[in-house]
Amino acid sequence: MAKIPKKLLHSVRFTALEAIERINRGGAYSNLLLNELIQKNKVDGKDTALLTELVYGTISRQLLLAYEVEPFIKKAKKVDPWVRSLLQLSLYQMLYLDRVPDHAIINEAVEIAKAKGNPGTGKFVNGVLRSIQRAGVPSLDLIEDPIERLATEISMPKFLTEKFVAEIGEEETRKLGLSLLEPSRVSARVDLRYLSREEAIEALAEDGIEARVSELSPYGIVADRGFLAGSELFQNGWLTIQDESSMLVAQAMQIAPGQKVLDACAAPGGKTTHIAALLEDEGSVTALDIHEHKLKLVQENAERLRVTDRIVTKKMDAREAAQHFEAESFDRILVDAPCSGLGLMRRKPDIKYQKQPQDFVQLPKIQLEILKNCAPTLKSRGIMVYSTCTITSAENQAVVEAFLAEQPDFEKIDLTLDIKLQSAIQDQMLILYPEMFMTDGFFICAMRKK
Repeated sequence: MAKIPKKLLHSVRFTALEAIERINRGGAYSNLLLNELIQKNKVDGKDTALLTELVYGTISRQLLLAYEVEPFIKKAKKVDPWVRSLLQLSLYQMLYLDRVPDHAIINEAVEIAKAKGNPGTGKFVNGVLRSIQRAGVPSLDLIEDPIERLATEISMPKFLTEKFVAEIGEEETRKLGLSLLEPSRVSARVDLRYLSREEAIEALAEDGIEARVSELSPYGIVADRGFLAGSELFQNGWLTIQDESSMLVAQAMQIAPGQKVLDACAAPGGKTTHIAALLEDEGSVTALDIHEHKLKLVQENAERLRVTDRIVTKKMDAREAAQHFEAESFDRILVDAPCSGLGLMRRKPDIKYQKQPQDFVQLPKIQLEILKNCAPTLKSRGIMVYSTCTITSAENQAVVEAFLAEQPDFEKIDLTLDIKLQSAIQDQMLILYPEMFMTDGFFICAMRKK
């Protein structure tokens, strides 16, 4: 590869291609990678929103874009992975963005192809994109298998599409999949110890941030415009970035000042710090994680949000809780279990391509083990909440059913959540799909020890 011209190196589309390449190679989550590349390539601040849109848009539609590009490259002897990514990135812009004319998109793609490859690569990319421009993309109707056609339409691996169709039906799977192609929205939890949500919204407006109260969480606000993490309120620790669905967990736990709480899988600490704030000036949260570096994230969040005096961190596998804590030590327990994370597919679109069928065999075993080993440490009449950021029944309802079958001294209880969420509650369990309220997908079940 020739030396990349400086102007091209700092361009938003070159950086977007680099991000997509690294995500496709594995080991780099889109949400963490972008900040790194913005700094490394010195991308202009005014271009960061476009960069995010290009990367997330292309990755979230990757299977669909690959299908649409394929007829135009199938006769080529060999097409390097980065060239495929460049073609998909360019096609995404041509189909879904109208700010830049097609000829400008094609010209920049050709320049990138020549710089990363050679003049011949540039000619190939030019020919493919101009052919697509003339002929249009192939119809999905050409795919005979209905599941494969749906999987391509929503850009989701076929085995996952089959899994969702079996659980919620074809039309609901289509709604789910298409909703994941919409941009995610940013929400924050306001610390009501310091100010009301209305006061927070007024203060944010002074920073040029447009926000409104959440309809789902009494602690939440949703930003329609602006960068919440750059606000003075965020720096002061009076609000923290958290999805509306995640804020519901502490609410479901029915926290009261003075209680002793176990957060069995705490990192990075969003729910831990919420619990600690609800304890006010009494009680404690014992936060567990198996990784020391993740516990540091909990501690950093606790310090910024001014709840360090309520939180004790311990490096521990939650499956060993019963060995380390005395029986009936805690008033409340949260098991926000490790899971497949499929509820986060809108914010982390690369997640759906990284999953394998065996994940849904191993994870429920771990989740059940954690519940069983935390159960003895809960006081009589105490509440244990099981939550995940995934939307598969194998990791959610099935785990709860298996736990209750083995633990007759526990029973499900009603969730203390807003009336608007009632449509998402089935059999006393919250099963929140991403398309319902444009939040993350989430599961919550509260159980009382008899």
